[in-house]
Amino acid sequence: MTKLLRITLFVGTAILLISDPGTAIGKDNLQWFSWRGPDGNGVSHEKYKNWSFNKVPAWTHTLKGRGTPVIADGKMFVFGYRGEGAEVEELIVCLDAKSGKKIWEYAFRDYISDTIYDRYSIGAAAIDPETRNVYLQTTNGLFIAFTSGGKPLWEHSMMERFGRLTFPNGRTGAPIVEGQLVIMHCINSYWGKQGPARDRFYAFDKRTGDIVWVSEPGIAPKDSSFSTPIVESRYGTRVFYAGTGDGNLVCVNALNGKPLWRFHMSYGGVNSSPVIYKDTVICPHGKENIDTTEEGRMVSVKMPSEIDLAAKQAVLPAKTEVWRNETVSFTSSPIIVGDRVYQISKVGELLCINAETGAVLWHEKVGNDNLHSCPLYCDGKLYVPVFSGKFYIIEPSDEGPKILQTLDFEGNLIGSPAICNGRLYLHTTKELYCWEFKHDGIECPDWPAVYSGKAGPAVEIRTVPTDVLLQPGSKQKLNFHTLDEAGHVVGSVNALKFSKFIPPTAKVKTQMDATFENDQINATSEAKASAGAWKGGDGKLSGIFRGRVLDTIPFSENFELYKTVVESKKDPGEKFAYPPLPWIGARFKWEIRDLDGNKVLRKTLDRVLFQRAMTFIGHPDLKDYTMQADVMTDGNRRIKSDVGLVNQRYLIVLKGNANKLEVSSNQERLKVSVPFKVKYKTWYSLKCRVDVDDNGTATVKAKVWPKSSDEPESWTIEVPHKKGHIQGAPGLFGFSPQSQKPVFVDNISIIPSK
Repeated sequence: MTKLLRITLFVGTAILLISDPGTAIGKDNLQWFSWRGPDGNGVSHEKYKNWSFNKVPAWTHTLKGRGTPVIADGKMFVFGYRGEGAEVEELIVCLDAKSGKKIWEYAFRDYISDTIYDRYSIGAAAIDPETRNVYLQTTNGLFIAFTSGGKPLWEHSMMERFGRLTFPNGRTGAPIVEGQLVIMHCINSYWGKQGPARDRFYAFDKRTGDIVWVSEPGIAPKDSSFSTPIVESRYGTRVFYAGTGDGNLVCVNALNGKPLWRFHMSYGGVNSSPVIYKDTVICPHGKENIDTTEEGRMVSVKMPSEIDLAAKQAVLPAKTEVWRNETVSFTSSPIIVGDRVYQISKVGELLCINAETGAVLWHEKVGNDNLHSCPLYCDGKLYVPVFSGKFYIIEPSDEGPKILQTLDFEGNLIGSPAICNGRLYLHTTKELYCWEFKHDGIECPDWPAVYSGKAGPAVEIRTVPTDVLLQPGSKQKLNFHTLDEAGHVVGSVNALKFSKFIPPTAKVKTQMDATFENDQINATSEAKASAGAWKGGDGKLSGIFRGRVLDTIPFSENFELYKTVVESKKDPGEKFAYPPLPWIGARFKWEIRDLDGNKVLRKTLDRVLFQRAMTFIGHPDLKDYTMQADVMTDGNRRIKSDVGLVNQRYLIVLKGNANKLEVSSNQERLKVSVPFKVKYKTWYSLKCRVDVDDNGTATVKAKVWPKSSDEPESWTIEVPHKKGHIQGAPGLFGFSPQSQKPVFVDNISIIPSK
């Protein structure tokens, strides 16, 4: 039974409860657990007796934001940002949903992201209906879990751990909670098979933070995407639909991450979240169509009635498109009420669309343009935010819209509204607002129950965590589950046998320097930096997991042991070696070349996507270390590249064209430089460290000098940073404008600072 049918039966048979004003009517009735509401489609189930709206807010809270608050048990969790310049920080704030009084907050500083201007908090948190834990992905990819009371449970720096990429637009989106999993969406470049940049969905155990599965449902992305998945029951399991940065609408098994099908419709990213109508998925986009020269459209795609859950991902043909219209919405998502779709277009029109035919029944100009914000439907009314700061309450019908209320706000409306327990919440780029509806009672069913299908015979073994990260002298306990074909957990097993495994398609034939015994993987104190896969099972069922070992400090690398035997496609006649496999994203950004009798690391030039390359070579938890390397930029008098190091979430870069040494974290948040004449084709030694005092101020110290000269005693630059970064993975940085001129790195050394 599909989710849509199940909801229809539920609403049709449920006894709607009536409450007094302000009185809770059930544990899971008056909640707003996720940014798109109970069904993930922007519709509230609440209904009111004698509803009326007061333009005067019940309360406001000063916090800049571009997202949607989520609410449970009278607590609101809102994602926002504050401060100016180097003091800007994102934060999650817990408020009393009725009074607006702050209960707790937790702040995050941006680090080494590409986010420009103040494009922060374009996303939302998610609440687990079972535990009431809260999950959030920050703009630069810190994925963190909290208790409802504000205690951090676990976190992953997705950039340093999994190679998450960042983009100037800052689009982030929201995670979703599905059963025992919390699922997030990003574009990343990791290692091995997951080395190429792709849209990937990561599922973590919602309690422990262990990685459960990784899904790669598309092709090479042309753009970022922050499309948040919508989930339903179909094909005997749980599936989700989302847009991706490669222009696809994808369907993925939410239980095991297996891509089921995709429909390609755009050359750019699909940022909107889709909606489900019967056996179709409806989604707009705002980029060039793959089959016309027009920009954008809204499509309805007919889903396969049956699918082989074990087969390769299907690519749906053009004939599965049921209808299309010319609605262009780049980042705003539609909502669906019955058989009517409501959407705010890119040019600021509110449209009513027939979900069966795609026909536009009417359109109403509500602004000049729109970005990100989506409408919400509740009890016969549309709540419509528009980018310019206008907000409308509209009563729709097939004949047209009836505007009931219009409000104007200072700042922009980029987030979407939420409604919970008779209150409307709206976040602008200046304030968070709450209005309390006047009414004589609320009717509301529980959130829809979830049917995940019936488990069948076990066909495989899944390891949790499915991706292991160790350092020499560390170990990881593994858990093993048997899964059926649909991804249901059938049971748990132990006492398994796993051995090192090199996939036949692996470009780099290496193994993880570790041992497996008693359901545990161990790296000895002498283990070398390495990466590889493991395959095994119980003799009947099998599974595969992956792992890396990263060096502890001190460590060094001069690349002399690497054999340059791979033929270069970019430079015929030249040969190279792949860089260390456990370095995140290294294989597509760097290669080892022979240069003047030495082996050196050279930035690749064959992928414009990686013209700006940052590669992490150590563990995200490292701190208090001094890093040094020899660096060189190629070029001429007109154009030179940039080369540098990453130390504890700070970039220390020798800027070729600008002729300076620069320290930064986010370029617009913290950027300090001193003049330094950079000669191309000249080796320099670059050294840096980060010292953090008792007040939390981090001082970034760096020095640079010609390799042929003695090291100077004083630092070339010292940059203090209040509330600085206290830990972070070491890394390498190279920027070749338009992939024209390479940079080189050699003789890397990392030692303890204390």
